[in-house]
Amino acid sequence: MTITHNSRRQFLQASTVVAAAVLSSPTLFANGFRSRNDRPRVGAIGTGSRWSLKATGIDGPWGSAPDFIKYGDYVALCDADENRRNRAAELVKEWSAKMPTVHKDYRAIIDDPNIDVVHISTPDHWHAKLVIEAMLAGKDVYCEKPLTLTIDEGKKICEVCRRTGRIVQVGTQQRSEQQFITAIALIQAGRLGKLQRVTCSIGGAPTSPELPVAAAPAGLDWDLWQGPVQATDFRYLAGDNGETKSWSRGHYEFRWWYEYSGGKLTDWGAHHVDIATWGMGQTASGPISIVPEMVQHPVEFRDGMPVDPAKYNTATAFLLRAKYADGVELLIRHDGDNGILFEGTAGRIFVNRGKLTGRPVDELKNNPLPGDALIAAYKNRALVDHFRNFFEAARDRVEPISDVFSHHRALSTCHLAALAARFNRPIQWDPEAEQVVNDPQIQAQLARPYRQGFEIEM
Repeated sequence: MTITHNSRRQFLQASTVVAAAVLSSPTLFANGFRSRNDRPRVGAIGTGSRWSLKATGIDGPWGSAPDFIKYGDYVALCDADENRRNRAAELVKEWSAKMPTVHKDYRAIIDDPNIDVVHISTPDHWHAKLVIEAMLAGKDVYCEKPLTLTIDEGKKICEVCRRTGRIVQVGTQQRSEQQFITAIALIQAGRLGKLQRVTCSIGGAPTSPELPVAAAPAGLDWDLWQGPVQATDFRYLAGDNGETKSWSRGHYEFRWWYEYSGGKLTDWGAHHVDIATWGMGQTASGPISIVPEMVQHPVEFRDGMPVDPAKYNTATAFLLRAKYADGVELLIRHDGDNGILFEGTAGRIFVNRGKLTGRPVDELKNNPLPGDALIAAYKNRALVDHFRNFFEAARDRVEPISDVFSHHRALSTCHLAALAARFNRPIQWDPEAEQVVNDPQIQAQLARPYRQGFEIEM
């Protein structure tokens, strides 16, 4: 899920004003830096494929770390997998000619007063604890999406962010890609008329064979990897499946277990529902209801929880319908062309990582948007890549393009959709109180108990 080279070129070509702003920006630094000549000192927690594919033992350009080092210096790394953290350290040495310190315990990074920025690329179930503790330790944070495992975690992160004033960027990098910003600018300019419906096609989750209990791979601290969630057996089956060539409860494949993630509803949903709610003007609110029109799971569910511990359990197929107080509908579905379809009274547009289409887009040739429309949509900042936006926001102490508050609201819709799918019944939602209406069983699922020793302390 990387920013494409085409998108970067489009950004630089967008306007001479933007290019000049990028070229004239001063040396980047974050709050607490000793001087303007310092580069941010970064500590990475989680060094799997999202950080760098090479750190997993696979050769390839995938990952955020090569972009991150344009603006900051990795001085420390942490991972529950000894093999990955050691490979990552060698990569940093290759990139910067300096060997970072290497840790298994993340607290070595959180507690280091010389670290300015924490870069989090762990599995989803660790995100909230790490983000909160980093903010409380006075760090700015870049965290991969989805930011939370539950709605309650999002509320906690927002509270601590307000209290500490830290700068936190979520890795929903579509917010910094020109085709998505243009789609938002078109909507904000009224080119679609009044929005009526938005459809997010996010793909379905995979299934797995029955996975036997197995010993964790050498070098992986399975107990630490599980962290805040309830401990269970490691499961693994080798085969021609994905980047890990296996099915498992661990690396990469954690996405397909509700215990650690929300499946596609929080994986791709975190991207597309974020853009949808941005375009809908619902970044500070949420739906009033979510109805599961169709849901398929690969295992049986009882009281909202999977009963088979040996198989992937997130929804494989779904159509969920969210309604908002202004009458707009948001559909989240597994099928169709991956992307977001906005439909209004005056036109419709479709946007994904490869294209932006529709009559309002064609009409830009003869009726272009105002010259500052994209910058206005981008929170009145120069259009830059997602990582630079974070470092510039940290330097200037302003809100980044993908802030925790709007992300929490968009992801709350994804979490509610997952709950509606798990319980297979409609949910009535009060977006002001952020509470489920008249359904105590589902209301109880807005938070999850943390394993002893891994609680979130605020």
